Amino acid sequence: MCEIYARQDPKRYELTSRSLRIDGYSTSIRLENAFWDVLERMAQSEGRTLNDLIATLHREASGDRNVPRNFTSVLRSSCLIYLEGTDQGRRDSEAA
Repeated sequence: MCEIYARQDPKRYELTSRSLRIDGYSTSIRLENAFWDVLERMAQSEGRTLNDLIATLHREASGDRNVPRNFTSVLRSSCLIYLEGTDQGRRDSEAA
């Protein structure tokens, strides 16, 4: 089973930095390409831009009392939650 993951395209786990604006401030976020791909899908599924999605996630995380020190952790976790949700939806429709 491990070979499935070991044989993936190295570009998927290559880090890429992107510059964007969050609430009027310019910032740079560095994530693996696989996570950028999922974030793009999330934004598209909600009919918004990637920048808007990330700004919304940042505002939501900033409103939490237990704000993580590493915002990229919030983004990675959000990707996993999204993928788990889409996977569950697929399983539910297959069972119907």
